[in-house]
Amino acid sequence: MKKAAHICWLTLILLFIYIPILVLAVFSFTDASMVGGAVSGITFDNYIELFRNEELRGMIFGTVALALVCSAISTVLATLGAIGAYYSKRTAKTLINAANQIPVVNADIVTGFSVCILLIVIMRISKDTFIPLGAGHVVLTAPFVYLSILPKLKQMDNSLYEAALDLGATPVQALFKVVIPQLIPGIASGFMLAVTLSLDDYFITTYTKPSTFDTISTYVVNATRGSQTEVKTALWALSTLVFLIVIAVVIGMNVLAAKRGKKK
Repeated sequence: MKKAAHICWLTLILLFIYIPILVLAVFSFTDASMVGGAVSGITFDNYIELFRNEELRGMIFGTVALALVCSAISTVLATLGAIGAYYSKRTAKTLINAANQIPVVNADIVTGFSVCILLIVIMRISKDTFIPLGAGHVVLTAPFVYLSILPKLKQMDNSLYEAALDLGATPVQALFKVVIPQLIPGIASGFMLAVTLSLDDYFITTYTKPSTFDTISTYVVNATRGSQTEVKTALWALSTLVFLIVIAVVIGMNVLAAKRGKKK
C-alpha cells in the first residue's frame, strides 16, 4: 500500500508539471486562437508561421546566439575558477565558494538591477553594445557551471596530475591533458545548464538588453500583451519545439552516461 501511495503521489506531481505543457503542445497543432478555444481542425500553420515570420526568426536566432556565446564564456570562467579554488588553500577556497553561492541564491531581479546600475549607470556603458546584457547572463550562469564542475574535481584522482608532472609534463600540459579531460562530463552538463538558464532568463535581460533586441522570454511577455493572434499561436509552436529539444538533449545525455558507465 505504501509503495502504491508513493507511485500515485509521484504520478500526480508529474501530471501537475507536464499536463499544461502537453495541452499547449496539442493546441499548437490546431487553428484555435486561444488555449481552450474552439477548434475546427488540425493544422501546421503555427509552425509554418514560426519559420516564415522574419521577426520571429530573428528573435530566435538572437536568443540562441546570446545563450551559446554567454554559456561558452561562463564555462571557461567557471572551469578556471573551479580548478583554481580546488587547488587553493582552505581560506581562499572557502571565500571563493561563498562568493559563488551569492548569485545562485540571489533573486534574478536583484542581479539584473545590480548589473544595470554598475555597467550602465556608473560605468556609462551603452546598452546598445550588448556588454551589459552579456555580462548579466555570464553572472547568472557561471556560478551554476562552477557547481557542476566542482564535484568532478572532488572525484578526480589527484595522483594522476602529480604523475604527469613527474613524467615531464609542464603544469599547463598536465592541466589540459590530465585534469580537464576528467572534467568533461561536468563541463558539458554545466554548459547545457547555462544555455537553459540563459534561454529562460527574463529579469536580467529586461534590465540590460538593447531596446531593439528581444529574447524568447521578453518577446513572449510583450506578445501576450499585444493583439497579433498569429504571433501568439506561433509561440505555442515555439514552446513545443523547445520542450521537445530539451527532452531529446536529456535523453541523449543519459544514454551517453549509461554507455560510459558500461565501458568502465
